[in-house]
Amino acid sequence: MSNSGPVPFSTTLHVRDHCLCLAAQRAARALARRFDEALRPAGLTSGQFSLLMSLNRPVPPSIGSVASLLAMDRTTLTANLKPLERQGLLETAIDPQDRRSRLLTLTDAGRAALTAAVPIWQRMHAEVEAPLGEGVADLLRAGLMALV
Repeated sequence: MSNSGPVPFSTTLHVRDHCLCLAAQRAARALARRFDEALRPAGLTSGQFSLLMSLNRPVPPSIGSVASLLAMDRTTLTANLKPLERQGLLETAIDPQDRRSRLLTLTDAGRAALTAAVPIWQRMHAEVEAPLGEGVADLLRAGLMALV
């Protein structure tokens, strides 16, 4: 591919107005900021809330299954788990079925953090969905899930 000159400003505007990746990144950052602020009284960020919620299962999940659910690589997930483990919100244990694998369990403190955070999340979620109009949030979720 040869360099035939600079990219025209009209292309920049087109990308700004049509790029799904950019729109998703901007929306994700804006939503994360809103949820981070709302969840601050519970002592969690939006990412930590999602991570702890992903552990709220009847059977402790593996690091791999949580990474898959959250669309994170295992290294990033492990880095995000460490502060939560230091705060006593979760525990990591060796999987007795596969000693190479680690299982993640919420502690009592982790369950208490979720108990405090869920009503905040519910209020914020309703606040975020309201301006979208009837059924739009469901369509948006379906469209986003189709991309995952």
